[in-house]
Amino acid sequence: MHNYESEKIRNIVSLSHPGAGKTSLAEAMLFNSGVISRLGKVDDGTTTSDYDPDEIKRKISISLSLLPCQWKDYKLNLIDTPGYPDFVAEVKAGLGVSEGAVIIVCAASGVEVGTEQVWGYASEQKLPCLIFVNKMDRENANFFNALEDIQTKLGVRCLPIQLPIGSQKDFHGVVDLVTKKGYSGTPLQETEVPSSLLNEVNSYREKLVEAIVEVDDELIARYLDGKEISEEELYRCLRQATILGKVVPVLLGSALSNIAITPLLDAIHDYLPSPRERGVLTATNTSTGAEEAVEPASESPSSVLVFKTNNDPRVGKVSYFRVYSGAISSNSHVWNASKDVIERAGQLFIPRGKTQEPTPQLNAGDIGAVAKLASTATGDTLSLHEHPLKLATIEFPEPVLSKAVYPKARADLDKMGTALSKVCEEDLTLKVQREADIGEMLLCGMGETHLDVAAERLSHKFGVEVNLELPKVPYKETITVPVKSEYKHKKQTGGHGQYGHVLLKLEPLPRGTGFEFTNKIVGGAIPKNYIPAVGKGVNEAKLEGVLAGYPAVDIRVTLYDGSFHPVDSSDIAFKIAGAQALKKGLSGGKPVLLEPIVNLTITVPDAFTGDIIGDLNAKRARVLGMTPAGGVNIIEAQAPAAEVLRYAIDLRSITQGRGTFTTEFSHYEEVPESSAQKVIAQQG
Repeated sequence: MHNYESEKIRNIVSLSHPGAGKTSLAEAMLFNSGVISRLGKVDDGTTTSDYDPDEIKRKISISLSLLPCQWKDYKLNLIDTPGYPDFVAEVKAGLGVSEGAVIIVCAASGVEVGTEQVWGYASEQKLPCLIFVNKMDRENANFFNALEDIQTKLGVRCLPIQLPIGSQKDFHGVVDLVTKKGYSGTPLQETEVPSSLLNEVNSYREKLVEAIVEVDDELIARYLDGKEISEEELYRCLRQATILGKVVPVLLGSALSNIAITPLLDAIHDYLPSPRERGVLTATNTSTGAEEAVEPASESPSSVLVFKTNNDPRVGKVSYFRVYSGAISSNSHVWNASKDVIERAGQLFIPRGKTQEPTPQLNAGDIGAVAKLASTATGDTLSLHEHPLKLATIEFPEPVLSKAVYPKARADLDKMGTALSKVCEEDLTLKVQREADIGEMLLCGMGETHLDVAAERLSHKFGVEVNLELPKVPYKETITVPVKSEYKHKKQTGGHGQYGHVLLKLEPLPRGTGFEFTNKIVGGAIPKNYIPAVGKGVNEAKLEGVLAGYPAVDIRVTLYDGSFHPVDSSDIAFKIAGAQALKKGLSGGKPVLLEPIVNLTITVPDAFTGDIIGDLNAKRARVLGMTPAGGVNIIEAQAPAAEVLRYAIDLRSITQGRGTFTTEFSHYEEVPESSAQKVIAQQG
């Protein structure tokens, strides 16, 4: 595949609800463009894009896959993305480097939750879209019902440019509404339009023409005067209306039966924009700090965005990139403007699923990959040292579900840290954090399937076996009343004995203050050189409270008196005395358990608001407020962390996947007595 200039490239992301047939459609497009010689199947694990062992095993897409092909002397960079919402990072990455989108809808199921979500993502990016109604040969398939659903949920600007010939097992072709010609068979051959369809063809064509001529004042006038508009003019207007987002063309076919796939390839070529047509982009010159407008052309200064990283155990780190301006060549030196380091780019290649085609150069608008960049990560910009440009990075959502990671064996522990960082490098919606208070390593992601897949990747890619468990809640303990405590550590053995005697005063502090140790010894009751030992004993003992073994917080401990022995006193004796005095004080200070409270911001459709409020009440949450916002409610609430460990799963279940939320730590609060007893009993 030779080099293409930006006007001869189409970067297209494929989006849908799980199971609508994205991967099968991509396979059919590769077949019809001559890239592959036979159609693979998802169920057989033989498709070009789903080649990862986890994808073959689960029969779903997990990672985005770049699938370039040639059509009418143009290069189509098709990006097949996962439909499952847990793998939203791959969808966001694909959207971020595309100029257009194809949204696939199942003819039997219509617009589903995932369809609405990806439609929202594409709208945020202002991407021109095509909609492809797939599985027209499936039982219960009904194009007109699916179209009504599309127009109801996605908007009336979604207009068909084809109608089906036949349906379900009798589906065998389409009618082109611009030319009013019928096409059937594989490959498509021109055929007569069935007489039963003529009224619908005329009606839908009229609506289409009425919508697309609005982009041209002259054509509007001619149309209103009842004058004929040529097919060439209609195609031109349809392209302009699609790029402007005024019309979303709806096509149809069957990927598995390979019916009506070539018109979709034609539509991508004819109606979706090239990188050049999307216009100039803005980059920051890191040497001057100024914003620059850069043309997406080969002669412009180079700017290359790395949008995905894959750690291959055999090849090493592979960086997928999109050239936004200028060009990048194999075996060259490039400047990482995000890290201010020089990188050596080795052999560039064009991935197609798991295969790689070497290429000497890639120009503005094109997509490729390179292995073994030392410092470069997802989101970094590669440019020229003498003209360092930095592009805006792709934004990824924050994780919403955490699991504790435990190695299955000692050998896994030694490799686990490195392997986790590599898995997180591949997917920026995965994060690892250490919970020091409870001694757990947490893996945070977008859902249960997301974390399970990450664990499987740790195993088959890096040889690290782990178990995932719900994390422990980092409870704390404190006292509620001031108390004094005394402890005398006195031990006599052969030779020197041990003697340390301390008196402590413990006072509760406001929530979130922390833990303080102060010395108020006067008159040398305890020599100064033993004071640090008392502090050390107190600080070690505070890590394990007296109720359930959780750290003690929000307490001021004052050492105010004590005694010593000139021979038997020692640092260790005073350390033990300090620790034991603290424990006595904690027991006598009416101790209570504290739990972390988190802020929740939940966005749900209006219809689910009541169910969400009821569920929050059952979780001991406090609803702080609600803000209506165009068919959804944004609910602000506070809830105990212990109650929302699985909230990502609960919310998805209650809202059928339509709800989203973010969470952040707020503060600690006293645990109600009934709940505290359960926690203490579990620890006991």
